Amino acid sequence: MKKRIVLALGGNALQKNGEATAEAQKAVAVSVGEMVAELADKYEIILAHGNGPQIGNLLIHEETAGTEKAPAMPLETAVAMSQGQIGYWLTQAIGNAFAKRGLHKKVVTVISQIVVDRRDPAFKDPTKPIGQFYSEKEAKALARTKGWVVKEDAGRGWRRVVASPRPIDIIEKKSIIELVEDGAIVIAAGGGGIPVIRTKILGRLKGIDAVIDKDYAAEKLAEEAKADIFVSVTGVPNAFINYGTPKAEAIGKISASELEELKKCGYFKPGSMLPKIEATVKFAEHGGTGIITDIDNVKAALAGKAGTIITA
Repeated sequence: MKKRIVLALGGNALQKNGEATAEAQKAVAVSVGEMVAELADKYEIILAHGNGPQIGNLLIHEETAGTEKAPAMPLETAVAMSQGQIGYWLTQAIGNAFAKRGLHKKVVTVISQIVVDRRDPAFKDPTKPIGQFYSEKEAKALARTKGWVVKEDAGRGWRRVVASPRPIDIIEKKSIIELVEDGAIVIAAGGGGIPVIRTKILGRLKGIDAVIDKDYAAEKLAEEAKADIFVSVTGVPNAFINYGTPKAEAIGKISASELEELKKCGYFKPGSMLPKIEATVKFAEHGGTGIITDIDNVKAALAGKAGTIITA
């Protein structure tokens, strides 16, 4: 029996040196394809991914090119667009990696809707910056005309900010599981998933402008898919305490409770390592194994020889 793994790939992982062209990002996706092809003999694989740089570029295109005849798409639709975009790159790269080995493997991207709670506190205090930078005057004018919430972003200018609610359900989970059980490599919950709420009338689904953190969404997917291992693939080989200082120390094998204590001590930054810590700890508390590492060390980390490995 193969173990089932969910790999959560950061959106920045597809942009080497910040190169944002489609061809540059497709070239980087080749390394992801090679990794998946190497792991497929031993594991059932679900791949999730972030979309931070890509959704930012899409929104800039939408906001600057939108006209009355060709209006800009709303954020939740732009998230769906990024799922198709990145899913295409990854599907092609993974398929090509198998073909190079003389193998055929089903690779499927599932456009994924993720339910959030309309009462989530995040909607009362939006904090996630998206899109382009504006002057204070421009930003406040857009806030008036478009109903945006805008905030100053670390001295770099003003930006639109949106809520980042927690995921509570994945609409396509049964289809994802069926595909995996049928032997497919599945790409799902891209960009944290398309945020949707259930309406009060008949519980119908409705998209809502928000951004779900990809690690929380991928961890929810790992739980629902009954995965054995959840891997948050990031830009560093391990989680660290005192990261970026002379006292930096890599974290190797650790229990969920020990890592939770380090979190309480403030070692991990929001918007950076903190979501990865919280997601892997949550998964480990449910009985699985959580891993934090970079793309070059995924195979070794799965063998217990690299990365930050979290167990109950």
